Amino acid sequence: MEGVARMTNPSDPQALAGHHPMLENDFASQWMGVEVVRADYGDALVRMRLRREMLNGHGTAHGGMIFAFADTAFAIACNDAADLDSVTVASGVDINFLRPATDGQVLTAHAVAQHEGRSGIYDVTVTAQDPGADGSGSGPSTVVALFRGRSRTVPRR
Repeated sequence: MEGVARMTNPSDPQALAGHHPMLENDFASQWMGVEVVRADYGDALVRMRLRREMLNGHGTAHGGMIFAFADTAFAIACNDAADLDSVTVASGVDINFLRPATDGQVLTAHAVAQHEGRSGIYDVTVTAQDPGADGSGSGPSTVVALFRGRSRTVPRR
C-alpha cells in the first residue's frame, strides 16, 4: 500500500484496517494507539505516544511496550497487503534496548527489509522524541531500541 496517509483516529479499527489489512483485528496495536504513517511492503513507519500505563516501576517505558511497538512495524513491513494467498510471521527476533523512553514521548518505529523472500530479515529502529513545547512530538529525537526480525512466509489458512 503505497502513499498511506496518517490515521485520524488510531483507536478506530476501521481506520487501522484502511492502512494495512492485518491490523483490522490487531487489538494490541489499537490499544497502544499505534499510528501508521507509511505501510509499504518492505518499509513501514509507525508512531505512538507513550502513556502512563505503558511505564514500568522505574517510570520508563516497559520493554514489552517497546518490543510490541517494534513488532507491529515489523509485521506491517513484511506482510504484502496485496498478497491474499500467504501470510508472513515472525520466526525469531532480537531487541537491544539502548536508552530509556519516558511518559509523553512520541515513539517512532521504522522497519526496513534487509532481505525479502520466503525467509526475510527486517531491521527496526525505534526512536523517542520529546513532546516539545507545543506537545506535537517535535523535540529532539534519540534511538532507544534496535530490533531485528526474522520472518517466514507461509500459505494463508
